[in-house]
Amino acid sequence: MVLNLTQAALAIASGSLVGFSLGVVGGGGSILAVPLLVYVVGLDNPHVAIGTSAIAVALNAAANLTMHARAGNVKWRCASVFAAAGVTGAFLGSTLGKMMNGQRLLALFAVLMMVVGALMLRDRSYKGDPTVRLSPENLPKLLGLGLLVGLLSGFFGIGGGFLIVPALMLAAGMPMLNAIGSSLLSVTTFGLTTAGNYAWSGLIDWPVGALFVAGGVLGGLLGTRAAKSLASRRGALTTAFATLVFAVALYMLVRTVSLI
Repeated sequence: MVLNLTQAALAIASGSLVGFSLGVVGGGGSILAVPLLVYVVGLDNPHVAIGTSAIAVALNAAANLTMHARAGNVKWRCASVFAAAGVTGAFLGSTLGKMMNGQRLLALFAVLMMVVGALMLRDRSYKGDPTVRLSPENLPKLLGLGLLVGLLSGFFGIGGGFLIVPALMLAAGMPMLNAIGSSLLSVTTFGLTTAGNYAWSGLIDWPVGALFVAGGVLGGLLGTRAAKSLASRRGALTTAFATLVFAVALYMLVRTVSLI
């Protein structure tokens, strides 16, 4: 895709929105990457949008992971087990995703976005145990949930943070801030696995991805710095973001159902 100045600016702005959400909410923003690339930036091939989204979200998550690691928010052993299991799922999921009709994939993506919106509105009063460590009790849960979330992440080309955060809290009992920081390791590895699979088939627009990543790094820096100061308002932020996710999902369904 040959970019003009407007499309380049839109790619940077879209990446900034995704990066900011990854830093503040720990997920959710990546679910907007594909519709942003298709309907805002203008990538007309859904598979290219998914492949480009995967590499962009992975690199944005890696930048955010570095910042959360410096803040001491990452439970590395639990996060590593979850991510290792999910890589297999991400490879299988991305292989299946490439086989599906692009418009049908977008329609299913819109349905998933509605599920995401519902998950983001769940109760966030859970405290968790900040001293949690990898153990024989939580190991099977981390492996099983990691594989499942990785499969969904690869199939739809998403970071999956909105699923990884509650999965880590459920499997290991860690607090939300630790789950947010730890989830970024999986978002990075799942995204790189999916992107590698799509890149093998030539389904990544590298210039668009580079601009998206540049915007995402800036947004992620702002989001990570804002994560603690906005902690008391995270519920309201999440509600507003979930509403946006629902609205975009409905728009995608209207646009894609008529094309299937």
